[in-house]
This record gives sequence, structure tokens and C-alpha cells, in this order.
Amino acid sequence: MSVRDLTILGCSSQQPTRFRNHGAYLVRWNDEGLLFDPGEGTQRQFIFANIAPPVVTRIFISHFHGDHCLGLGSILMRLNLDGVTHPIHCYYPASGKKYFDRLRYGTSYHETITVVEHPVSSEGIVSDDGKFKIEAVFLEHGIDNIGWRITEPDTLKFDSEKLKKEKIEGPLVRKLQEEGSLLVDGELVKLEDVSRIRKGDAIALVIDTRVCPQAISIAKGARLLLIESTYLEEEKLLAKKHMHLTAKQAAEIALAAGVEEAILTHFSARYLSSKPLEQEARAVFPNTHAAEDFKVFPFPKNKLEERSR
Repeated sequence: MSVRDLTILGCSSQQPTRFRNHGAYLVRWNDEGLLFDPGEGTQRQFIFANIAPPVVTRIFISHFHGDHCLGLGSILMRLNLDGVTHPIHCYYPASGKKYFDRLRYGTSYHETITVVEHPVSSEGIVSDDGKFKIEAVFLEHGIDNIGWRITEPDTLKFDSEKLKKEKIEGPLVRKLQEEGSLLVDGELVKLEDVSRIRKGDAIALVIDTRVCPQAISIAKGARLLLIESTYLEEEKLLAKKHMHLTAKQAAEIALAAGVEEAILTHFSARYLSSKPLEQEARAVFPNTHAAEDFKVFPFPKNKLEERSR
């Protein structure tokens, strides 16, 4: 099974601190690397995380405030330097096309990589290429800002004990999958008799927004929710003014969306420790964790799937 995890390459908000880099988040999933909001210094963070940048296959920019995109140019140039041959798909708000171009071509270099742009101008399904379905909503942050949902396809899972009981093995398994049913010793065996459909996992990212229904809808039932938590509740008026969330509000969104696990990020530099934010959120949604630079979060186990075994 391929790696399935989220690596925090940075979790600070507008300004980095001694211990937190600008935000950047790498999801390794089904042999792809999905990089979200590469802020300044992201290329160097890969080195400290001991992850090779060529793992990146897709880059997502939620919006074009500097702490969410200033590392884009250097990451693309690094992938170019490393001679990656796979295409790099880039998803971003269409209204920020001029900023994307400026970041991509901010310096002189000989471009050899293939960058496939996906400017997003409307909500809904952005792409569904058989590997991932990518959905977008526009959050509320003062400029066009996208909340993302990434879902893998459903997969067919055979029950080995049931196959054995029905005397189906080897090439017969493929034949059953292709034809949907088989005659075995005069008995009809249907595909659904010896298999089940495993629903594809989904992750959601809600980065930089005030409380809004779109944040809940894009995260509905997600296995993992990465969500901004810039302030503590005592600063809720400041959060509202700057169109950000408090830790409590982030937890309330996670609870309303029914996610399996929530990861808080995008902390204000005023907080030397993220523990108070984590504690505030856990009082509302216990399965909440605070991000820290280089912390790795494996995808949580599907509780419903575990109970069905």
C-alpha cells in the first residue's frame, strides 16, 4: 500500500517565527504528492523533512496572499532543476492568474518541466481524472479563496474467505470481476456475493476564512480536515475583522461536518505554543490535533469500516 499521510512543512500565518515556517502542506497519497499553499521557504522545508521535492505531482493555491504562495516559484524551479518528467498540475483561483504568472516566471530560467494549469472560476468539480476527484468552494476571506476537497475513487474489495468457499481462485477472480457473475459447479455466484465496495477516502482543506456554510459543506464526512485556526476565542473580534477562524470555530466546523479528524494550522505569531489552541478546539471536537512543522499525520482509520469487519 502506498504512503497515505499529511506532512506539515509550515504552520505559521502571515509571518514566520523561529519555530514555524510559512504554511505549506504535503499530502502523499496513492503514489502522488499533493502540495498545498507553498509559502516562503517551502523548498528548504522539504530538506528538513527529508522528503525529495520530485514527489510533488499537483500544487494547490487557495488564494494569493503571500504566506500561501510565495514559495510557488522556487518549488517549480526546483522541480525543473531536478528534471522531473511527470506533469505538474497547478490549481488556483482564476482571478489570480496574473499572480500565478508572476510567481512562475519571477526570474530567468530555462523551463523544461510541463506545468498544467487549472484556473478555477466556479465552484463544484474541478477535475476527475480517475485518480482523484477535486472539488472547490469559495470561502470568505476578502479575496477569491478556495476550499478544496480531494476524493479517491471507490474500490472493489474481495472477501478471500467467501472466494475460497465458492471455489473461485486464480483467473476465475478476474473473470468474475469482468463479467459480474460465474457459474461454479452449477451454482450462480454474483460479484456482490464475494466482494464489497470500499468508499474512497476524502480529505478537505479550509485555509483562511471566516465562519461560513461553505467551510462545512466542502468538509462533509472527510477522513481528514486541515483547517486554519489563527486565533484563540478570546480574540474572536480580531478573527472576524481579518476574516479568520478561532480554534473553537474551527472545531465547530469539524463537528458540524462530521469529519474523522481535524488538524489545526495557520497560527498567529502571537502564540508561542499551539497547545492552548489545541485545547480550546478539543473541548468542542476531541479528535483535533495542532500542526507543528514537520509533524506527520497518517490518514486515520475508517471507524465505520473497522466496525464492519
